[in-house]
Amino acid sequence: MNLNRTKYCGEISSRDIGKRMTVCGWVQKQRDLGKLIFVDLRDRTGIIQLVFYDKLDSKIFKDAFSLRGEFVIAVSGVVRERSSKNHDIPTGDVEIEVDFLKIYSKANTTPFEISDNLNVSEELCLKYRYLDIRRGKLLKNIVLRHKIAKITRDYFDKNNFIEIETPFLVRSTPEGARDYVVPSRVFPGNFFALPQSPQLYKQLIMIAGLDRYMQIVKCFRDEDLRSDRQPEFTQIDIEMSFVDSNDIMNIVENFIIELYGKVLLKDVNRPFLRLTYDECMKRFGSDKPDLRFEMELIYFKDFLKDTNFKVFKNAIENGGTVCGINAKGASDKFSRKEIDKLSEWIKAYGARSIFFTKSKKNAAPTSSFEKFLTNEEIDNIRKLSFFENGDILFLIADENELTCMESVGALRLEIAKKLSLIDLKEQNFLWVTDFPLFEYNKEQSRFIAKHHPFTSPKDEDLKFWESNPEKVHAKAFDLVLNGCEIGGGSIRISDVNLQKKMFNFLSFSKEESYKRFGFLLDALCFGAPPHGGFAFGFDRLVMLILGCESIREVIAFPKASTSAELMSDSPNKLDKEQLRDLSIKFDD
Repeated sequence: MNLNRTKYCGEISSRDIGKRMTVCGWVQKQRDLGKLIFVDLRDRTGIIQLVFYDKLDSKIFKDAFSLRGEFVIAVSGVVRERSSKNHDIPTGDVEIEVDFLKIYSKANTTPFEISDNLNVSEELCLKYRYLDIRRGKLLKNIVLRHKIAKITRDYFDKNNFIEIETPFLVRSTPEGARDYVVPSRVFPGNFFALPQSPQLYKQLIMIAGLDRYMQIVKCFRDEDLRSDRQPEFTQIDIEMSFVDSNDIMNIVENFIIELYGKVLLKDVNRPFLRLTYDECMKRFGSDKPDLRFEMELIYFKDFLKDTNFKVFKNAIENGGTVCGINAKGASDKFSRKEIDKLSEWIKAYGARSIFFTKSKKNAAPTSSFEKFLTNEEIDNIRKLSFFENGDILFLIADENELTCMESVGALRLEIAKKLSLIDLKEQNFLWVTDFPLFEYNKEQSRFIAKHHPFTSPKDEDLKFWESNPEKVHAKAFDLVLNGCEIGGGSIRISDVNLQKKMFNFLSFSKEESYKRFGFLLDALCFGAPPHGGFAFGFDRLVMLILGCESIREVIAFPKASTSAELMSDSPNKLDKEQLRDLSIKFDD
């Protein structure tokens, strides 16, 4: 009998009743009712019910009786209407009355049930990832990731972008995260690096005159993992010539609108809100603020500069500030024990502790700091924060203004989660613009690039370069979705003298600049167009679109939290012959 598949399991419907079909897949479960056997057959599209009658050839019925979970089979038969319908699945109105069965492969008992309702460790799922992917939810995520990638390529193709592959074995240019390195057999003692991004190559593509480039590309960074970070990750990478920041942001906004329309069938309002980095930090204490709820930062520095309370006084006199947030109506939600836990938790952000004032209805306010203040200072704090009965006011004081803002920003988000203030259905896009070009690194006692050393400064801020470099802003912009950065871009430096000045300011000697980036500096001397670009974190974007909690849910074969790949047990040690070929020898 011809066993060419007629349809996928999930595609069969009432329109196919009376037709002969051949389907293939994995047995989800088998139910023996004596004179008939039901089998749920699963493939990547869904499940169809099969029915076997004892009036069949005795061998077929016997083989059907032997079927167990995850056996791989093909069947043929006629589609008929089900007498007992299942409205929980798309194929629940029909079944296939089987008259031919072929068992391709038997299966051992799996280490966990192939079901979306799992209660096993993530490590076990990662070890048997090929089984984990068979589960409906994860399989659906992988398929939708493919769809998003196709929409991406189609969108940029119709906007005149050319997809160009860039090398994976590149020169190590350590100025950011740690590189993954690859030893060279041909050049003993020398190493390639795996690219953290195609940054320099896409700039060279612009210098080459290709005008618009895109690539869905793997990147590698040797960083500690978290729920939205992997050591190898995928970017949607674009670069454009003869553009300004607005041109790039418009291309990106239109892409988001098309993506949401085709994947989620949702409209996205535009233009997206734009806030400067300075405004974001001042209002929300974060350069990627979640705007699905309010609760902005409140500053008390101006009328506390003469206070006698040493904690506040020292912070202000040493260049810091006192700021906080008012959680309206949340006084009953935070006990003293819970506030103490928050004070311990906030230390991870550099703050020493949290101060509070809370007021229940028809009761006098209780506070951890008001007894040290004058009545006038207390009144000013309450007026400025619109403090009322039922509120709880949190304050942080620190000698470093940025630490204070970031700590309160983290507290703002934590309180919003505890109070369920965040509308999980809302999609809130935000452009954060005008980032600082530099930030001071205390450990290295020098300035480093806030983004990367190829970002162009704003023309009007060049006057501050020597006298006050922290006032120089970059032509850089990040796209934030619901408090998560999903991509960033900038206008690049296209003038060779400005690029040399940047390297010099970042403490690279002339020799070191040419040793690391000589090929770029040479290229800039041969007619470089003004250009800029953007890169999406593709895994993170897919994760947010699909409403997943971790990017491991949208990657076929992710790494565990230790950066290990549990399924193939990597990384692993090399044997002596491999090490010898690579001219590598370990000390005892």
